[in-house]
Order: sequence, then C-alpha cells, then structure tokens
Amino acid sequence: MELAAYLRLYDIGELHSIKGIAEGVENSNFLITTDDGPFILTLYEKRVASEDLPFFLGLKEHLADAGFSCPRPIAMKSGETLGTLAGRPSAIISFLDGLSVSEPTVKNCYQVGAALGKMHLLASDFKIHRKNALTLENWRPLFEASGERANEVQEGLVKFISTELDFLEKNWPGTLPSGVIHADLFPDNVFFLKDQLSGFIDFYFACNDLLAFDLATCINAWCFDAKNVFEPEKANALIRGYVSERPLSQAEYDALPILCRGSALRFLLTRLYDWLNVPPGALVVPKKPDEYIEKLRFHQTINQTPSYELSAKEAGLL
Repeated sequence: MELAAYLRLYDIGELHSIKGIAEGVENSNFLITTDDGPFILTLYEKRVASEDLPFFLGLKEHLADAGFSCPRPIAMKSGETLGTLAGRPSAIISFLDGLSVSEPTVKNCYQVGAALGKMHLLASDFKIHRKNALTLENWRPLFEASGERANEVQEGLVKFISTELDFLEKNWPGTLPSGVIHADLFPDNVFFLKDQLSGFIDFYFACNDLLAFDLATCINAWCFDAKNVFEPEKANALIRGYVSERPLSQAEYDALPILCRGSALRFLLTRLYDWLNVPPGALVVPKKPDEYIEKLRFHQTINQTPSYELSAKEAGLL
C-alpha cells in the first residue's frame, strides 16, 4: 500500500485509520490516526504552486517553534517536511484541537485580534518572502477576467467595481509597515476550545504585504452579522486585541478605511470570478459575491456611519 510505505518515511508509528476531510478546497486533506495519535495528511493540488510550499510549511514551522498555536509540519526521518504521495506534493501536519465558530462573539474577536498581532510580531524574522498574488496590482486584471459578465450578478456592478478600482489605485497607502500576513483569516480558519482561541489554520494564502491589511480583512470577516450589518463593538474588540500585542501607528489607523475597502474588493473579485467560472459538476459550490458588495458599500460611507475607526477612538486607542 502506497500510504503505508509513505508513512514509513516518518517516525509516527503504524497507520490505524484514514478519513477524508470534506472541507478541503485548495488541497485534499485526510485525518489519519497512527500509533502517535491524529495527524492531517495533505496532498497539494495544482492550484497551490509547488514553489510556494517551502514558504507555507516553513512559516508554520517557524511560528510553532516560536510558541504560536498553529499546525506544525511533521519532519520525515530525513528532516524534510515536504514529500510526494500519489504523484503529488504532500505533507503530514500536526492535528490542532478545536472548532470554528459560526457566530463570533465580542470575546472571540478580541482573542483573534490579539493572536493576529502576536503572529505578525513572531513572523517578523521569518526569512522566506512570498509576494501577495492578490494585492492591488492584481485586482484590475482579475476584474477584467470577469468583464461585462459582472452585470449578470448585479446590474451596474461593472461600473461600481471600475469606479472603486480607480479610487483605490489613486489612494492606496504604500509606505505602511509590511511583513508576513495570514491573508485569509476567516472564522473557519480559527479554532476555539471552550471559548478560548486554540489556534490558526490554513496558511495557504499567507504572503508578505501590509500588516494592517490583514487586520482590515479580519474586520470584514469577523465584524458583520449574518445580514452584513456592521457590528462596531466587535471591531472595537478586534482592534483592542490587536494593539495589545502590536501597537498600530497613526498612519495605520488612518489607513484602515481604505484598507477595508481594498480587502472587501479583493474578496468581491475572487468570488465574482469563481461564481462566473465554476465548471459544470463542480463539487465545491462557489460563494456568491453579494456579501462583499454590501460590505464594500458600507466602507464607502465610512464618513457618514459609525465605524471601526470611531470604535477605536471611543476605546481610547487614537
């Protein structure tokens, strides 16, 4: 059996069981149990570039070595963490206990902010660099790949996106502190145990970019309710948690509104592309972009509505 031979490259004992994990989108993931306990076996699919794997695996190893709670790549007897199984790049990762939350609380948001700030600090001396493939310069080509079909999703969406791109390209901050960011820290990528954060997972969009852009992505992902209504008390908690570990500069505070707009547009564009280009019979149902259209519209009215920035001022952070 190919898997049995593969496991002999590791010092984790004999295989007891294997079970596919349906949540995997970018990769094929399996929960395996051996003499040494549960692990995650990942087979990397074509959407994940093989040249990026040393960054992803190295980052998790670096963070885990520094005491950050995240899955750790398991080294083979040779010392390598990247192998080959079934003709695909593969790795075995430690199992992280916990569950994601579908309705985050204010306490959850504070913990996520604090953990994100801590992650940014601990990753500051990580030596491998990976450019963000989904940053400002990539948004217009991604939009052009959808073209006029965007109006099939919502009337006037082509003009709406085009106007926003013009604004962001003229006003995007380029001199803020940069470093390694998670870039995809949605609630399903954070685990909790008994209401305590147990760790981050899924680092396969991690890259180097503006640190505050990561915080903006979290504001969009964690601080709106199921009807896309902004919840300032959650943004307040998220920001307070973050600055408890890594203080933000005044320039970063000032840039939060435009960074939130940029993050909303980034996820709007990727969801738009996936929605319009899902192949027939695909097992993964793409997420409709409407959610991020509404969030972007909110951020565009930031001067007229209570906002994350006001929450920060009320909390004494500004």
